Amino acid sequence: MRTLCASTLISEFLVIGFAGLVAMKDPDLAVGTVWTVCGIAMFLSVALCGMITRPGGVALGWALQIILIASGVVVPMMFILGVLFAVLWWASVHYGRKIDEAKARFAAQQPA
Repeated sequence: MRTLCASTLISEFLVIGFAGLVAMKDPDLAVGTVWTVCGIAMFLSVALCGMITRPGGVALGWALQIILIASGVVVPMMFILGVLFAVLWWASVHYGRKIDEAKARFAAQQPA
């Protein structure tokens, strides 16, 4: 699960950075504010890569997905990208757990 989730989170890191570049063009937003918010979200996406297997790691990942969808208020394309990444996050968690279970079964079948 860790590899799939980390891949999704690193991709989100890049998308958040590009969304920050788009948001900078909005004259109503201060550049410092845009990069503070984007920086925190980018840091969270990288930090979550190491926290996936810990209690609450997946829940924090879901919180990041909600934040990405909500960022569509500022950058409308993020509504679409946020939903897309939420689906990717679900798939990463769901199939990652299935892969982990299959690996554990395979390891248990191997002679010592």
